[in-house]
Amino acid sequence: MLYLHGAIRAAAAAADGLCAVSAPTVENARMTELSPSDRLLASVDNALRTVFGSHRAARPMPRAAATAADAPGLSEPERALSAALMRVNHVGEVCAQALYDAQALTTRDPALKAQFAAAAREETDHLAWTEARLQELGGRPSWLNPLWYAGAFGIGLLAGRAGDATSLGFVVETERQVEQHLASHLDRLPAADAASRAIVAQMRDDEARHAQHAEQAGAAPLPAPARWLMRGVAGVMTVTAHRL
Repeated sequence: MLYLHGAIRAAAAAADGLCAVSAPTVENARMTELSPSDRLLASVDNALRTVFGSHRAARPMPRAAATAADAPGLSEPERALSAALMRVNHVGEVCAQALYDAQALTTRDPALKAQFAAAAREETDHLAWTEARLQELGGRPSWLNPLWYAGAFGIGLLAGRAGDATSLGFVVETERQVEQHLASHLDRLPAADAASRAIVAQMRDDEARHAQHAEQAGAAPLPAPARWLMRGVAGVMTVTAHRL
């Protein structure tokens, strides 16, 4: 199976001492070539890569290369705040991988699969950027990332099972809420933390484009109760990930 071949290649790469893991969404582009069992195994593989792997972005981080020592203007409280906010954003990107993988798994439309996979690749950039910035700030990812991924994957499956229009509507609402969330982080991040602010600003622009593409693909508006529920779940995740 393709999954086994991929696992062997990953093990070989690890043996060679490579510390970065391939983007967790690479297998999504091959979903139409896989049997149902292989598609399930590929999703498990993506989950493990997302939650436990390190990630490499296809696009450069939206700022000059820097380390934590290059931000001398940040006080310790400011650095702690930036790290907490970037941990929340990292959790959001873990969830994005789960959502897009689940939605690509459920749709039967090859064009829509490709659209979900393309969006997920950009989300992998976000995952790598937030991961790198957390390290620079001396922060850490959320301890609950496996739980966040599992929950988001389940929600993505439900959205996908409801039909492509609803699934796309879910993307639109999710990305709009994320865009607002990132805008609020730009207001909260310390003014001196130009590195984190540049990353968040690019992420916000990407999320807005994902929502636009989903609308153009035929998204159906979600009912108000569903939007309120999504906001409530996102709020719980944000508050929890800020500390854990």
